[in-house]
This record gives sequence, structure tokens and C-alpha cells, in this order.
Amino acid sequence: MLNVGLTGGIACGKSTVAKIFVKNGAHLIDFDGLAHEVQEPAKPAWKEVVNHFGEGILQPDKKIDRVKLGNIVFADKEKLAELNNIVHPLVYQEWHVRLGKICKKEKHAIVLSDIPLLFEGNMQHLFDLTVLVLIAPKEQVRRLMARNGVSKEDAEKRLKSQMPISEKIALADIVIDNEGSITETEKRVRQVWQELLQKEKQIYSVRLKIGGLDQNINNGGRK
Repeated sequence: MLNVGLTGGIACGKSTVAKIFVKNGAHLIDFDGLAHEVQEPAKPAWKEVVNHFGEGILQPDKKIDRVKLGNIVFADKEKLAELNNIVHPLVYQEWHVRLGKICKKEKHAIVLSDIPLLFEGNMQHLFDLTVLVLIAPKEQVRRLMARNGVSKEDAEKRLKSQMPISEKIALADIVIDNEGSITETEKRVRQVWQELLQKEKQIYSVRLKIGGLDQNINNGGRK
């Protein structure tokens, strides 16, 4: 199994890239999706998040309003860290469970874990390699305004809450430029997919020799 961390700046089209990878045969674990699941009413993180940030973040159906909570944490790095400290341990638990299920079913699986703040959280050590999806910052702001209906000021504020793209490029193993057409993106993803297939074969061979095929699950990724 090849354990890949997929990341990118906000509104960079990372979800589109992830879907193309899945069409090629990848398994996808969405960390945002896991974070939402553990914060559903009656789930482990819900009570702690509500106690910490107040009932004002709740919708009438008692679900956490993602927009309200986002407005709070994206405006204050300390509050963002507080939220992450509540949610992340539970997300990691569920992630390991899903990795184990996938590996048991398909020993040569290529698993992409979609993590928006992978580098901000210094999580690259959990993976065999990382893939970064990017577009120009100005285009990020434009797309975010169109997608979320937020002002330019709010879009820029959210962008500033993340690590500068130049720093992410230096940390990534593979970069996918997503500013072109969907056809260009699909071509680039197919190229990267072939790289991942070769990498999985290499890693599997090494782990087979040392008898540690489950090491990437137990340790999260790299040795």
C-alpha cells in the first residue's frame, strides 16, 4: 500500500484532482469529511466543540454551523489551534481504522488522504509522499469569493491563515498545477498516477524484504 498525503491551498480545485485520482483507481480518505463526522450531534467531538465555542455555533437542528465556526477560527489562529486540538485526535483514530480496512482488502492500494492543512499541521511524516495542488493566490481569492459568496477581504483573510504556497512547494514531493483547463489537469494527474504506481511497487518490495508490510499503517507512513 502507498500512503499519500494530498493537499493544496483553499479553492485550488483539490477536490476535483482527488476525483480524477479516484477514477484512475485510488482510494480517498477525506479528512474534512472525517472532521465533520466526529462533530455530528452525539459524536465524540460535538459536545467538546460546543462547550468550547458556545451554542451560538449551532443550527436549529443542533448541528454545528460550519460557516459560523469557520468565521471564528479563521480570524484567530489560537482559536483554530484550539479547535484542531479537540478534533484532530479523533480524526486520526478514524483515519487509521480506514487505512487498515483498505489495506486488508487491497494490499497494493494507493490511498490518498485529502488534508487541506497538511503542511500547516506538520503532518508530512505520516505519509510515504505528498502531492500538492496549486493555483496562483489571486486566482484562489477569486474562486473562493465565487464559491463561498464571501467578500474579497474575508477571502484574503482565509488565505492568510494558511502557509504561503511557496513554502508548501518546498515541502511537497509532487506538485500539480491546476490553473489550466480540466483536460490539462487530467493529463497531469494521469502522469502522477503512473509515478504513484511505480512508487507503490518499490515500497512494497522493500517492505516485503524486511517483513514490514503493515508498517505504513502502524506508523502512519514513512519509516
